[in-house]
Amino acid sequence: MQKAVALVGAVMVVSACESAASASLDTDEQKASYAIGRDMGNYLKPSQGRLDMDAFVRGVEDALAGSEAALPDEELQGALQRFSQAIEQDQQREREEQAGKNTEAGEAYLAENAAREGVQTTASGLQYEVLAEGAGPRPTAEDRVTIHYKGTLIDGTEFDSSYGRGQPATFGVSGVIPGFSEGLQLMPVGSKYRFVIPGDLAYGPQGTGDKIGPDATLVFEVELLEIQ
Repeated sequence: MQKAVALVGAVMVVSACESAASASLDTDEQKASYAIGRDMGNYLKPSQGRLDMDAFVRGVEDALAGSEAALPDEELQGALQRFSQAIEQDQQREREEQAGKNTEAGEAYLAENAAREGVQTTASGLQYEVLAEGAGPRPTAEDRVTIHYKGTLIDGTEFDSSYGRGQPATFGVSGVIPGFSEGLQLMPVGSKYRFVIPGDLAYGPQGTGDKIGPDATLVFEVELLEIQ
């Protein structure tokens, strides 16, 4: 943490004399410095709303100058601990707010989708639509399958696609999110289905990655190519 602060602070001090946007990125040292700066910026990003920039820069300058700390270590460590806890609470509130918005939007989408002709809803809340019906066997939870698929959010944002990679995916039916696993077991080989998976059957309150937020409802188009 101290190294991160010092590095970011050094960049800030330099930026006061010269615009960061004009910094050269030609040599390996410059490129590596830029990469370190990005890493440190991402590391500190969650705290930017609470970071006091004057105090931050003062700490960096004192450290670079080899000066004694302005406050006792015990006081600084206690402040850092409380600061971290406050940031965690901020992040938890943001997750809860986003989860509420995603749940509300997902419920509205599911209600509208359920009214479409050809859409069926299972007891768990999974919605599926048969786009093309195959004649092969259906997989069980113990099987491995090969599929082509595309996954999007309800606003159409794509977050994953085997089509985009140009290669189908193979995995265990029980090794994926619950709604996807349930849907696969409805499909005869050779079928293409569209799933709408509520948040509680997808990644739940934790979400995953940069695109799938907490309690997000997901949409998949899936082709079941074969059972391994």
